[in-house]
Amino acid sequence: MASIVVPHNFNAVEDAESLRKACEGWGTNEKAVVAVLGHRNSAQRKQIRQAYWDLYQEDLVKRLESELNGDFERAVYRWNLEPEDRDAVLANVAMRKSLDYHVLVEIACARSAEELLIIRRAYQARYKRSLEEDVAAHTAGDTRKLLVGLMTAFRYEGAEINAKLAKSEADILQEAIKKKHFNNDEVIRILTTRSKTQLMATFNNFKDDHGSSITKALLGELAENDFKRLMRIAIRCINEPLKYYEKVLRNAIKKVGTDEDAITRVIVTRAEKDLVHIKELYYRRNNVPLDQAVAKETSGDYKAFLLALLGN
Repeated sequence: MASIVVPHNFNAVEDAESLRKACEGWGTNEKAVVAVLGHRNSAQRKQIRQAYWDLYQEDLVKRLESELNGDFERAVYRWNLEPEDRDAVLANVAMRKSLDYHVLVEIACARSAEELLIIRRAYQARYKRSLEEDVAAHTAGDTRKLLVGLMTAFRYEGAEINAKLAKSEADILQEAIKKKHFNNDEVIRILTTRSKTQLMATFNNFKDDHGSSITKALLGELAENDFKRLMRIAIRCINEPLKYYEKVLRNAIKKVGTDEDAITRVIVTRAEKDLVHIKELYYRRNNVPLDQAVAKETSGDYKAFLLALLGN
């Protein structure tokens, strides 16, 4: 469920004029930017961008990029991109930061098969290279096999499952964890080819048969490295995406030196999808409203913009 609050009466031309006025003069009126863009959905923002171009023959996103700065600029810029373009940008940035490979897993596993296909097309249009080509170029070994497999997957999205297959593949995963040979081709094949519904049945079988979730088994049995971390994130994004996003926010907020990029990514990408449910889960797990936690760790126009996307 979306968290942003949009007006009943919407006029793209008026909004475009308000944004133009906010960008004119000696200083940008950031509050006006928040007031408009923090309360418009994707379809409305697209109309505003078109109206701005029609009125001023200027790209609104580029104008805002030149007028704003810091975390506020990055949040506004990403919010104003089409969802598939935003994910393409996030993927490209992640590949230039090896510690951010988890963002690639997030995009590959938390999006639908159709969304991932559109993201790959958007990436190619923007960067003149395929997403899988760049993933392969920036990674190596088992990490490459897993990430390329996840990025090139086009999973079946029906509700049908094969119970016998779920049992047998749960046993394969358990055996791999037991022998600490989880990076074999069978494990990668299961994670990168099965439908999410089938995988959820497999993970449920694993828990029923072995007394703990597969993510806990991975934490308990294996020393941390990139592949194990990415494998666990893939499973969490497929099986429990709300819990995954809640944990990303919790870690970003509690980290010594707040991780603004992670906070921005989750809020911007989920504000029109399921951020209300993530907020509810965050409160249940932390006894603090997410809005309050974000407000405490951020400031200025950046804080105001995030709070607008959170529904304030």
